[in-house]
Amino acid sequence: MDKIQVLSVNISEKKGTIKHPADQIELDELGVVGDAHAGEWHRQVSLLAKESIDKFSAEAKREIAYGEFAENITTQGILLYECHPLDRFKIGETELEVTQIGKKCHGSNCAIFQEVGNCVMPKEGIFARVLKTGTVKPADEFTYIPRKLSVRIITLSDRASKGIYKDKSGPGLQQLLNNFLKKEKWPVEINSVIIPDDAVKLNNLLDEFVEQEVDFVFTTGGTGISRRDITVDVVKDKLEKEIPGIMELIRVKYGGVKPNALLSRSVAGVINRTLIYTLPGSTRAVDEYMDVIKPTLIHSLYMLYALDMH
Repeated sequence: MDKIQVLSVNISEKKGTIKHPADQIELDELGVVGDAHAGEWHRQVSLLAKESIDKFSAEAKREIAYGEFAENITTQGILLYECHPLDRFKIGETELEVTQIGKKCHGSNCAIFQEVGNCVMPKEGIFARVLKTGTVKPADEFTYIPRKLSVRIITLSDRASKGIYKDKSGPGLQQLLNNFLKKEKWPVEINSVIIPDDAVKLNNLLDEFVEQEVDFVFTTGGTGISRRDITVDVVKDKLEKEIPGIMELIRVKYGGVKPNALLSRSVAGVINRTLIYTLPGSTRAVDEYMDVIKPTLIHSLYMLYALDMH
């Protein structure tokens, strides 16, 4: 990988205007001290890569100065627009968390657009919030820390845990999640475990995963109404916030065709910053449930970290 570094730090007192290079900028808990973007929101600091500037400069047939697209920090050595929200950067003593990729451009109402004739920030600029304060200056070391998603799958089955039959729902779910997150270009770590239908063991695993700040926990099995179906009861008692719409939609979507689907008591919800979903134990049900759940996964994670993606 090419060396990643800060080329320029830039500041302006008004939003939507060109920023001017400075010897250094000071980052506090609100962003760049004295800059228009600073405040109690998710777009405290703007960043743009020289690679993006050079590309636009070639199209515009003129040299673009650092700060001309209103970025606070100009970088070299990384394609910033390929990052994900929740990725982090360490710059000198400071640390930033990516909160948004691109933004809406105001077109002819934007001073930058009026002066330059276009703007690259909506497509390739990114925004971040300050996690650790300090000073940033040109030539500072720039370290990229991609956010790896963590997923845990718990299969609950007395017989599968004893080896009487081979679990298929857990491996099927793991492959499905791997394919989905790979398509979304998210690095991910997925681990699976099989336990009996045991409330104490499930409770302990959930506590462990929440303490580890696992992003997503999925269970398979134990969502029905038999005496040994304890998954939903354990999970529901631990949820801080339930997300009822997901499972309600699934029951409505499939229950009209297959009435047995209405017997599932599956729930979804949140403990701290861990999202938890209880799925039935059949591979077909896992596929059907995930068709509904997948489109909500990443946005749900962003909401937990107070990222405004509307």
